[in-house]
Amino acid sequence: MNSKPILSDIQGCVIIPTYNNEKTLKRVILSVLEVVPANRVIVVNDGSTDTTKSILQEFENSILILKNEVNSGKGVALRKGFKKAFELGFENALTFDSDGQHFASDIPKMIEQAYLNKGAVIMGSRNMEQEGVPQKSSFGNKFSNFWFKIETWITLPDTQTGFRIYPLQPLRKMHLLTRKFELEIEVIVRLAWKFVRFVPVSIEVKYDPEERVSHFRPGRDFFRISVLNSVLVVGALLYFYPKKLFSKDTFKKIKQEAIKPDESNLSKALSIGFGVFMGIFPIWGFQLLIGIPLAVFFRLNKVLFITAANISIPPMIPFIIYVSLLTGSLFGFGSVEFSDLLDFTSSAVQQNLKQYFIGAILFSIGAFIATTGVSFALISIFRKSPVKG
Repeated sequence: MNSKPILSDIQGCVIIPTYNNEKTLKRVILSVLEVVPANRVIVVNDGSTDTTKSILQEFENSILILKNEVNSGKGVALRKGFKKAFELGFENALTFDSDGQHFASDIPKMIEQAYLNKGAVIMGSRNMEQEGVPQKSSFGNKFSNFWFKIETWITLPDTQTGFRIYPLQPLRKMHLLTRKFELEIEVIVRLAWKFVRFVPVSIEVKYDPEERVSHFRPGRDFFRISVLNSVLVVGALLYFYPKKLFSKDTFKKIKQEAIKPDESNLSKALSIGFGVFMGIFPIWGFQLLIGIPLAVFFRLNKVLFITAANISIPPMIPFIIYVSLLTGSLFGFGSVEFSDLLDFTSSAVQQNLKQYFIGAILFSIGAFIATTGVSFALISIFRKSPVKG
């Protein structure tokens, strides 16, 4: 294809949710219509009480206008737009805020990335450090990026952007739960849990305090987002982490690294053993930060190391702490006996830190020796060690 792709090439539409943005709405719609056909634009009026209705009447013969009788929240407006996009047979939906912060001139490069990365979520990435960006917006974005990484293992520069292209197929059977701003967090986390890819694209952003109206209420909406993140973290621990660790792609990658010809069997076994060692060693939160440089220094296989270090994923932590305390007890450190550990609680760790710390060190050393030995035996069975020329 010689010319750049257009919206029809990705079977896409544009969804513009709006609520009381009379200062910017007309300009936003006109700018969007300069780059996409009118029959692919959907505006959702979320119960506006200003002059939005009369503004939209100017476009009622060209674009599709949906309406909520009362203000129900941005999430509800987006869900309404997605539903209509499904009904009309679109495969992708580009969302565009009506507050004037986005530039329609960035739409073509968003479309191009959607065309080149079929099935991916295209995320318009704003420069939140530029002059004029409200401090609360910059902080909120960093906060959101942090929790998104915890919940998905994916790093994105801007998780709060409203300028996105969603592949609609993964959303078709997804029952979205939230109703307001937090829906934009819920939907990308749950898409990540479906292993949908994300592609960030740098976009321009404009924050004009004279015309921009933000309906984000820091206290109330921040609380709702915090509650959502708490639920999503629990979901990640119980559902996504195990699913990710035992996915076909993960096993395929591990297999490729295990049979890669330019490393000895012993090196691979040591990589796995060292990963388990660091995952158990009592430096919680710093295992990878310290372990990866050491793995590089000792020329170990980083993929095998990181995979093995994931023995310390949250569902395994109680088991690791339990065995560490037990190991400390068996070697005579501390007063907690085996019978006490049958009623294991977190207070056992707090009251017996020395026993846990020494037990964890001994446990990690033992696990390193055992894991390295077993890994070396298994790798030697299924793979011949390369012969150096």
